[in-house]
Amino acid sequence: MTINTLRFGLQGLSFLDAVSDRPDRTVELRHAPALHLLLWDSDDIAEVFRSEQDMRLGESDTLRPLVGARSLLFANGSRHAAYRQVVGPALRGRRLDGHRPAVRAIIERAADELLATDSYIVTAWARRLTLRIIGEILLGDEDSDVLTGVSDLVELALGTPSRTLRYRYLRPPTVLPSLWRTFLRDRDALREHLHTLRPRPTTSGCPALAAELSPEQPPLGHIGGEELTDQLMSLIFAGHETTASAIAWTLYWLACDDELRGDLRSELGASSDDGSSAAALPLLDAVCRESLRITPPATITGHRVLTTDRELLGRDLARGTTLTPCILLAHRQPEAYPSPERFDPGRFLGRKHSGQRYLPFGGGARRCLGADLAMLEMRMTVAAVVRRVELGRPPAGAGTAHRRGPAMGPSSALTLRVRPCS
Repeated sequence: MTINTLRFGLQGLSFLDAVSDRPDRTVELRHAPALHLLLWDSDDIAEVFRSEQDMRLGESDTLRPLVGARSLLFANGSRHAAYRQVVGPALRGRRLDGHRPAVRAIIERAADELLATDSYIVTAWARRLTLRIIGEILLGDEDSDVLTGVSDLVELALGTPSRTLRYRYLRPPTVLPSLWRTFLRDRDALREHLHTLRPRPTTSGCPALAAELSPEQPPLGHIGGEELTDQLMSLIFAGHETTASAIAWTLYWLACDDELRGDLRSELGASSDDGSSAAALPLLDAVCRESLRITPPATITGHRVLTTDRELLGRDLARGTTLTPCILLAHRQPEAYPSPERFDPGRFLGRKHSGQRYLPFGGGARRCLGADLAMLEMRMTVAAVVRRVELGRPPAGAGTAHRRGPAMGPSSALTLRVRPCS
């Protein structure tokens, strides 16, 4: 383990801040036994995405114990392609549009909750909301107790920076009391529950996504019980955790800017759209996209591992080299985003940014399958909240980012004061 590997693991965001000004926009995390490079130059990222036919996705020591070794998050080759064929269509296009009434109803109930309080913990509220939505789409049950079980397990392992470090680096034998032992006990109990779970029909009438993973038919063929459990764990985790952080960050940024919030309220007041149409509410869409730029929930994409020796990034790289694009630093390059530390939705009004400069959902063959769902949830949630309540200014220091495993979220204590709109 090199000093950079240790610093990246222990310091996380402060390490990224420290290396952000490197002129080559690359830092070596490990040299032996195989090279590992973290990179954020847009041309380098584009070259990595173009070369994925010579790469496989490496596993994550942080996520693998949580979601399972057979998770679609780590699948490669034909298995990866098969999962994308099944899961992708269920989370976009007509299928996603069919879920929209149920998503809207869940969001409106959650937004109405804010009318009964004068303050709320943003991250906890957002996670409850996104859990209900993925529960409806995946299981046909927005109130399933397994949803809370997965959320509680994530909170146990990754809920604070100190828990993340203990979970990641302190894994003693299970005969000893530890966070690791508690995590394994709770995880195994949850997996046993998932083994017996039977999805229900969804409110939209579409089959629950979990039901489509079960039949022994192409392109997936046979899925054993352990593999199916891995996929349910993965989809619940990936389907709510980062989207909740994205929603919380967006509400935080809006709460910081009275003028922007007024402009957004004016746009919403002139339209009856619920936020599902990006074209109908361009400022709302730009606010969400800028939030994903300046505070992306995922700080890095997956680790790409070369499966052959080849020339790449202007150098000869050996088989086994790991290349990890850094989303956070790619989003802070001043030639793409002038004054990158400033929250400015105008960057996305009437303009699109290339997939190697703007990659909140990753990119290439591994771009997040739930990107369209996440954007829909963000827009609809922000629209529902801004139409109902006036957001008070966040307390000083509330915008400090905290690590949640490989992700970046606002403080779990981030509280916003609210009052009904007049």
